Amino acid sequence: MADPFYITTAIHYPNGRPHIGHAYEMVAADVIARFQRQAGRDVLFQTGTDEHGLKMAQAARARRISTRAFADEMSSHFHVMADRLDISYDRFIRTVDTDHYAASQAIWKAMQDKGDLYLDRYEGWYSVRDEAFYGESELTLAEDGTKLSPQGTPVEWTAEETWFFRLSRYQQPLLDLYRDNPDFIRPESRRNEVMRFVEGGLSDLSVSRTSFDWGVPVPDSPGHVMYVWVDALTNYLTGTGYPNTDSDLARFWPANLHLIGKDIVRFHTVYWPAFLMSADLPLPQSVFGHGFLLHRGEKMSKSVGNVVDPMGLADAFGVDALRYFFLREVSFGQDGSYSAEAIVTRVNAELANSFGNLAQRTLSFIAKNLGGELPEAGRSDPADAVLLEEVVVACAALKTAFDDLALSQGIEAWMRGVYACNQYIDVQAPWSLRKTDSERMHAVLGTLVRAIRMLAIAILPVTPRGAGLVLDTLGADERDHAAIDDDGWYARRAGNGVPLAAPTPAFPRLEIPAEADA
Repeated sequence: MADPFYITTAIHYPNGRPHIGHAYEMVAADVIARFQRQAGRDVLFQTGTDEHGLKMAQAARARRISTRAFADEMSSHFHVMADRLDISYDRFIRTVDTDHYAASQAIWKAMQDKGDLYLDRYEGWYSVRDEAFYGESELTLAEDGTKLSPQGTPVEWTAEETWFFRLSRYQQPLLDLYRDNPDFIRPESRRNEVMRFVEGGLSDLSVSRTSFDWGVPVPDSPGHVMYVWVDALTNYLTGTGYPNTDSDLARFWPANLHLIGKDIVRFHTVYWPAFLMSADLPLPQSVFGHGFLLHRGEKMSKSVGNVVDPMGLADAFGVDALRYFFLREVSFGQDGSYSAEAIVTRVNAELANSFGNLAQRTLSFIAKNLGGELPEAGRSDPADAVLLEEVVVACAALKTAFDDLALSQGIEAWMRGVYACNQYIDVQAPWSLRKTDSERMHAVLGTLVRAIRMLAIAILPVTPRGAGLVLDTLGADERDHAAIDDDGWYARRAGNGVPLAAPTPAFPRLEIPAEADA
């Protein structure tokens, strides 16, 4: 049985429509999932929506509809976006799912059996927008005197009966975890932030609410629903069939990677491992907190009017172009900036003009001059082997970088293989060889086809439509792993008497929309 690999995005809070950050995270996780499938792993990829909590209840009340009806409507927007962006999820989970209620109540009982839950009264500062509690020392004052959370959101004083989780009990076990497993929190800057927070001391955490009823009921405690983060984090277990240890999915826990935004690292690297320790469950291998996408260098805000709909970007530029830009432009883990001009410039220079044009002119030349038949032989030259080795090295470098989640650097390495091919075709000039040395022309074209196939397979997780079209044109069905060599593919393909499909541009050039960023 193939080695399991379980990757999750954060489940997104659907009190509003999806924004570019949701799209960025989904695409990054999808690329990693597709890459791991290529490597032969048995992948479970989960995304979805986190639908409980006070914010949802308030938003539904403002719309004068039931909270469940509001949740159904808003969750559907995220589902549609995932499909539109070619996200190859295995499960789109919703926290209103029946099996998720069962999983949440099971982990609650496990923490209770450990003696880590007790009933008391909570009085303190709470941010409805963050669904988070904050200590006085963490707050700042706005110009008008309003108290703000570390995220800049308003807080309000809350007092109610609540169940508490003995988070303070897990301060040292958490510090031991960070010390002994440095890759548990990535990148390193996030790890350092979390360690400083935990070293400052942990207070017990309020984990139930009685002021509203939109949530998972606390077992045997009428009137209490679970604090949204207990419920939300448990979704990762739900996807593995928990608490049914006989489930076929149970082999996927612990998760290999939780991919999340940097603003929710604390919940995933302090609360979540503490809950799991309490429930005597294995901890995920790694939590990666990626950065934010900024619009022209500015954080997006409805009041500023610079919020961009990811579906609109997909319509304007194409899904592959958007996916490629996200991962190529931004060093993964850091903040990045985007604009219509930046997308067009990057995609045209690399996908359209470099790889797309390389594939199109090579395959069109074969279609026009060889009737679409791949040449079976030709007069080789040392330059052929040099090129193929450069492409092999580039694809191997992409693989190494992707394994380390250095996605932008991996694509940069891949581009070195593309540039090598373009230099080779310009020097070898098969259009000139057609008139002077057909044997050499055949060898050059065969070398280019081998190289293009390897490059298309390597970039397939990032641009599944365009790279897939190139591979379809080649009749290349073997896509299960990133090819380091052609493994005899070319000899089988060139000798089967089946001409190439008519080439179609896989990566067309982009134009800036009339209303840029609209």
